[in-house]
Amino acid sequence: MNDFFDSFSYFPYYKLEVKNMRETFEIGEIVTGIYKTGKYIGEVTNSRPGSYVVKVLAVLKHPVQGDLHNVKQADVPFFHERRALAFREQTNIPEQMVKKYEGEIPDYTESLKLALETQMNSFSEDDSPFAERSLETLEQLMKDYKL
Repeated sequence: MNDFFDSFSYFPYYKLEVKNMRETFEIGEIVTGIYKTGKYIGEVTNSRPGSYVVKVLAVLKHPVQGDLHNVKQADVPFFHERRALAFREQTNIPEQMVKKYEGEIPDYTESLKLALETQMNSFSEDDSPFAERSLETLEQLMKDYKL
């Protein structure tokens, strides 16, 4: 009888089940998390069904500017300005968007500046109306952040 049940390990759906298992994190662990269109390094401070509460410690990718429903369009009724989450701001991040982080945690201000400059540089050779509008918004954010 055991041979019958052991044979299930050879079926592809059995492997899919193992492959889709998500990591679980404990309070205090350092993780990366994607929130809206930004990516952050943070500390898990709580867990909820389907999400983790993460305290932001650094910025890896600055959020994208503009209307996410009309991607790369500048001529929209409202061109959204998206700020990065603040240092030590806590936010709910869906569990599938949270991954373990290994390495040194950069200084928040320096990481914010680098993420912002990286995004600005990605538009530097693009002369589209979307790139121009995004650059204007990012330049204003840089002033607001006092960088």
